[in-house]
Amino acid sequence: MNAVRSPIAEQMARRMLPATTFVASAGVRAGERDPFVDAVLAEEGVSLGERQPRTLADMEDDYFDLIVTLAPEAHHAALELTRSLAVEVEYWPMPDPTDAGGTREHIMAAYRDVRERLKARISRRFLLPEAKTRPIKHVHKRAIII
Repeated sequence: MNAVRSPIAEQMARRMLPATTFVASAGVRAGERDPFVDAVLAEEGVSLGERQPRTLADMEDDYFDLIVTLAPEAHHAALELTRSLAVEVEYWPMPDPTDAGGTREHIMAAYRDVRERLKARISRRFLLPEAKTRPIKHVHKRAIII
């Protein structure tokens, strides 16, 4: 679903990468917008705005040179979708924070953990350690996160 991990990753990538890099997110299935995602993004000063969850089918006419997957189901779907395409597919396994239980603070801690893992992964993939706001590694121009 495109409701938790990939929207967080999309917003963090948009904030960290240059505006010339197109970043989008989509899911294998449609899902409902998650209020914990809004809360964890607000802590970073970003918002989903009016954005609603999207599916891969919603993005099928777009071209992407990089697809990042965050869950096994998404990875298998991306590999199947790109069998005959010249596109790079990377798998960044991320825990599912919706599995967290307990108090609101316990749940928020799980969402924060995913957000911080995604920020670190985006930084390692696209930025040099001493240049946390300016990419200097190869930056794909059109990336999708599922």
